Amino acid sequence: MSIDFSAKQREFAAYIRDPKLNPPPADVQPQRMAMYRELFFNNIDSFLSANFPVLRTLLNDQQWFDLTQDFFARHASQSPHFSEIPEEFLAYLQNERDGADDFPFMLELAHYEWVEMALSIAKESVVANQPDLDNLQHQRISLSPLAWPLAYQYPVQKISPDFLPDSPPEQGTFLIVYRDLEDEVNFIEITPITYRLLEIIQQHEVMLTGACLTQVAEELQHPNPDMIIAAGLQILKELAEKTVITVV
Repeated sequence: MSIDFSAKQREFAAYIRDPKLNPPPADVQPQRMAMYRELFFNNIDSFLSANFPVLRTLLNDQQWFDLTQDFFARHASQSPHFSEIPEEFLAYLQNERDGADDFPFMLELAHYEWVEMALSIAKESVVANQPDLDNLQHQRISLSPLAWPLAYQYPVQKISPDFLPDSPPEQGTFLIVYRDLEDEVNFIEITPITYRLLEIIQQHEVMLTGACLTQVAEELQHPNPDMIIAAGLQILKELAEKTVITVV
């Protein structure tokens, strides 16, 4: 008697993903299927808990189980690697999650937590700058591949069980997250102007520091552009010292 192994695999996987909606394979003992189900689900649950610790603390056990079960049942992951499960979870939250009672900041918080893990395992390396940065204005700079400017509606770095905003503030939150020479991931809250500086550098890949500063001053239409350029130059020097900015 021939067996359709593809059909059997689909039946097996469907039950493991969602045993409430899919019956177990008829030719496998229920105890064994329950063991498989528990093993697969617990692996995913543990990995998500470890990578999204703040989000986990905001939800009680039932809420967290419902969230992870919905992800497990609904999302078709595109990668077989465990290290990419958090990114798959972000894709699920953004494109498939339909939770009317979810925190309005859930996706942004999850992204913020994912960034730390993603930078910690990124394969790129950090380049040390020369200690003398006095001539930075006339040098070419780029953004470190291990430095990510981030903009959020919510102050995600402050969210905790004691701080759960139900609507975004008028002013967004701007951060730079980077991995330093010691391979430590750091977070810095920055101003919208600093974010714009980094955004321009990122868009151009490599550019003259002076050109970047001039562009920001022109965009702001400030009555004293030299003040903006001087302040921006000091900010870029400090970021170059932290290896956020690389002198090319």
